[in-house]
Amino acid sequence: MSNNPAAGGDTTPKKRSKTFLIILILLVVAGAWFGISKYVYAQHHEETDDAQVEANINPVIPKISGYVTEVRVKDNQHVKKGDTLLVLDSRDLTIKVEQAEAALATAQSNLASAEASTTAARAGIATYEASVKAADAQIEEAKVNLRRATQDYERYANLIKDHSITQQQFEMAQATKETAERRVQMLQEQRLQATRQTGQVTSQSHATSTQVGVVNATIKQRQVDVDDAKLNLSYTVVTAPADGVISKVNVQAGQYLQAGQATFSIVQSDEIWVIANFKETQFDDLHEGQKVVIEIDAFPGHEFEAKLASFSPATGSRFALLPPDNSSGNFVKVVQRLPVKIEFVNKQDSLVKQLKAGMNAFVNVHLD
Repeated sequence: MSNNPAAGGDTTPKKRSKTFLIILILLVVAGAWFGISKYVYAQHHEETDDAQVEANINPVIPKISGYVTEVRVKDNQHVKKGDTLLVLDSRDLTIKVEQAEAALATAQSNLASAEASTTAARAGIATYEASVKAADAQIEEAKVNLRRATQDYERYANLIKDHSITQQQFEMAQATKETAERRVQMLQEQRLQATRQTGQVTSQSHATSTQVGVVNATIKQRQVDVDDAKLNLSYTVVTAPADGVISKVNVQAGQYLQAGQATFSIVQSDEIWVIANFKETQFDDLHEGQKVVIEIDAFPGHEFEAKLASFSPATGSRFALLPPDNSSGNFVKVVQRLPVKIEFVNKQDSLVKQLKAGMNAFVNVHLD
């Protein structure tokens, strides 16, 4: 009877040792299978949870300074390109447009006056040139008469010596000759005066022609002033630069805005993509066009089809406000991350249209 307990005591440890051995083997096999599957999976995939949904965000910035008279949008409102967002006080700019238009009208009046003066000067030139030609004709006629009178005088001077004519006839011939000489001299002086006047009128015509050019240049400048004033006036109506959704509107009527001051933003809804920040050690196997599966935290269980579109030309730290400078101080090596742009393939997916900029994402790139 003393041998039975001893025999039973030897069997129980053997069964326990076999069970432990089987469990150990199963754990080793399971661990090996898990490790091998993870290794094989890692050879064909690159993953990161450092990824966010991105979209184009347009800031609404007034181009001129002014007081806000009307705000026509509210938070989270959908707008179309060209929709009016803000209206600024336009009274001062309207006055400037009127002033510019008045200056333009004055310049145009000056042009009409200068052109009239130029036309009159040209007409005067023609008149004086005709006077010069008439004087030339009269001088030629007077010279002919002078030659005839001179010949008569010389003939009568010879005849008076022989007493063939009377003294009265000789004096008449002499008087006729002197009259002809004075007439030639008078006509030459008139021609000289007409020539001088022609020169003066010609100079005046050149001056008025130059004045026309100056007035034309002034008109162009005044037209530019009008266009500039109208352009600034158009800036009093701030419109949407693109289709999208309005962010929080922190502008109120009566508020004074500076030119270039950021007010609120429009998040475009027509294009959504994902920016994934991969470690530089993952970069070697990535290239454009690879298939990507994206999971968004806001829509668990749904896989979005996408593709790797492009790579950033520098790591994310290079674009930081204060980029690291490893040449100063102690150096600590930190694995850098490279932003990668990933585009959705099926943009008609209803869930894609519900994505919002800034949502977290998990990115799985298929390396095959």
